[in-house]
Amino acid sequence: MNTFTRRLLAWYRRNARTLPWRGHPDPYAVWVSEIMLQQTRVETVIPYFQRWMEHFPTIRDLADSSEQSVLALWEGLGYYSRARNLHEAAKILVEQYNGELPRDLDALRRLPGIGRYTVGAIASMAFGLAEPTLDANIRRVLARLFNISLPANSSAGEKSLWDLAARHLPKNRAGDYNQALMDLGATICLPKNPRCLICPLMELCEARLKGVQGQRPVLKPKKKTPHYILAAAVILKNGRVLLAKRPSKGLLGGMWEFPNGRVDGDPAKGLSKVLRAGYSLKVHGKEALGVVYHAYSHFKVTVYPYRCNLVSISKSAGLKWVKLKELEGFPMGKVDRQISKLLS
Repeated sequence: MNTFTRRLLAWYRRNARTLPWRGHPDPYAVWVSEIMLQQTRVETVIPYFQRWMEHFPTIRDLADSSEQSVLALWEGLGYYSRARNLHEAAKILVEQYNGELPRDLDALRRLPGIGRYTVGAIASMAFGLAEPTLDANIRRVLARLFNISLPANSSAGEKSLWDLAARHLPKNRAGDYNQALMDLGATICLPKNPRCLICPLMELCEARLKGVQGQRPVLKPKKKTPHYILAAAVILKNGRVLLAKRPSKGLLGGMWEFPNGRVDGDPAKGLSKVLRAGYSLKVHGKEALGVVYHAYSHFKVTVYPYRCNLVSISKSAGLKWVKLKELEGFPMGKVDRQISKLLS
């Protein structure tokens, strides 16, 4: 074990964060936590993880649940394909692996939603296998510690960081090593204003010695984020509101929403066109309810919801009349949940 690894593990022994999935006897808990933590802060994940484990305490419980109940419990956490992949993978595990996560790395990789990072995390933390992993925190720590000038989000930069993570991995303490790097990145080696003076690796950090820690990791510039204008229809009738269910695949797959579409120019005028084209709906008497803003990972939206009167509707399997008092039970993305709250 080299100086870097010894100091890191000594610091972790004294400063490890107390998290509900650490020390959990079931590898399933590690898997769920790692999927939830993808692009999501620990503080946000903790209550979701606790509720998830209460509702779906085993892989079999998850596999036996409906997609709607899974999405409802995930609502607000974002990146809903993660929930759908967990659900689908649970079904595969029940069918092929007696409801348990396999220790075999190739078998893990074949499960929906499990990539190289998640394989390494599960293998090391749940099974004690000597496998590295690389999340955003680990990437930042290693890029600074070894002063990696390659863009971390390039194939060459990523390969370099994976190689470094593997090279310094203590084979009998891989789980602690991976979690120590995560904790160091989350609490000390911060994206902005890193707390270098209390870092256990300060004297070893090549980027700090050169005064460039604020410039690491290097990242390729992001593309300009597109911005779209949408209009949505809130159609009420006899204490019910009309909802549409999104396709099972893609953005917000399987979630419920108010009929909507992208518009150009006047949102009120554009709404009539998108309702006819997308839902075979005709409405009149549009009353503006406000404006909703939201940023997704790759684009931003401004949504104009209108209370509308229904003129005509054709039969569609994707449309459903829902009692207002039952809206909370229908999983929605953040935009549509905000619109639903305008009705209370």
